[in-house]
Amino acid sequence: MRLDHVSYAVARDSFVSTVQWIGSALGAGFVDGGVHPRFGTRNFILPLSGGTYVEVVTTLDHPAADRAPFGQAVARRAAEGGGWLGWVVSVDDITPVEARLGRTSAEGHRVRPDGFDLRWKQIGLLELMEDPQLPYFLQWLVPDEERPSADPRTSTTIHGVSIAGDAASIAEFLGEPADHPLDQVDVTWVEDEEPGLVSVEFATAKGPVTI
Repeated sequence: MRLDHVSYAVARDSFVSTVQWIGSALGAGFVDGGVHPRFGTRNFILPLSGGTYVEVVTTLDHPAADRAPFGQAVARRAAEGGGWLGWVVSVDDITPVEARLGRTSAEGHRVRPDGFDLRWKQIGLLELMEDPQLPYFLQWLVPDEERPSADPRTSTTIHGVSIAGDAASIAEFLGEPADHPLDQVDVTWVEDEEPGLVSVEFATAKGPVTI
C-alpha cells in the first residue's frame, strides 16, 4: 500500500499564506493545482521526491462544496482552524475497495493550468468524515508521467506520518499489517485528543522538518 499524498485544509482567507508557509518550511515552491469542479475545492501542490506530494486545499464559494463529501470534509477541517485533513493511499485497481466498502467510487478531475485534464477515482471520504484516522483511496486514471507526483520540485521526501488512532482498525480498513501499513513511509501511532493525521515528518536538504 503506497502513500500517494497528504492533504492540508484551510479556509479561503488562509490559503495563500499557508501555501507560502509550508513551501518555505520545505524549501520549495508549490504549483497551482487548479479547481476541482465536482467537489467545490481548489488546491496547490508540492511534488516531492519518492513519488508523493503535499496538497493544500480550500473550498470555493460554490454549491458543490456543500454537496460533495470532499468539499464538506475540507470545509469542516477549515472551520476547526485548519490543519491536516488526511492521508491518501493509491491503488492500481479500486474495484476491491469498492467491494469492501459496498459502494462505487466517485470520479474526480481538475484541469491543470497547462490544460491537461487530470482524472481519478476516489473512495473513503465518508469513512474519513466519520473517523478522521482513516485514509481514503485513490486510483489515477492518467499515465504515470501525468500524476501530480511525477515531476518533483525538490529532493524533500515524506519520511513518516504520525496518526492518532487505533492501529488495528486502520490495518483492517487498509487490508495491511498494523506494524507496516505503508511502503517506504514510517507510521507512528500517537495519542491525541482527536483522531486523525497529527503530523508529517519530512526529510529535507537542511534536515528533518515536522509539520
